[in-house]
Amino acid sequence: MLLAAPSPLLAHGALLELAETRAVTVHAHYDTGAPMAAAQVAVFAPDDPATPWLTGRTDDDGRFTFVPDDRAGRWAVQARQAGHGAMGYITWGAAGPGEATVLATASPAAPDGLQRLVLAACVVWACISTALYLRRRRAEAGEAR
Repeated sequence: MLLAAPSPLLAHGALLELAETRAVTVHAHYDTGAPMAAAQVAVFAPDDPATPWLTGRTDDDGRFTFVPDDRAGRWAVQARQAGHGAMGYITWGAAGPGEATVLATASPAAPDGLQRLVLAACVVWACISTALYLRRRRAEAGEAR
């Protein structure tokens, strides 16, 4: 009978507090369009570009959302994953969010056809040059005997 009676000691409720905010959403993806899921993200405030103001990871879709504080200026956002990375900037101020600029950092990419052709030509040229050099040295060594 004790179990059938309501117990205020075991009860609890859930509450939500909602607030409208202006936020910045970062969408990190590779040049193929695939999302950078779980990429490391670092946000840098305008007055301290050397120390991360906030760090985190992107979700499965490559998205990361943050709300800058009241400091106006150029905020920097960096996303990195497995040797790939990009840096973006957004101007944030009292008048509202500004234009965003994204700069890709050096990241290894798959070579295209022209790069492969140039690389193959360089390898062939290096092999031929080495063979001719060694042939000349052998000929000079034979004359010296």
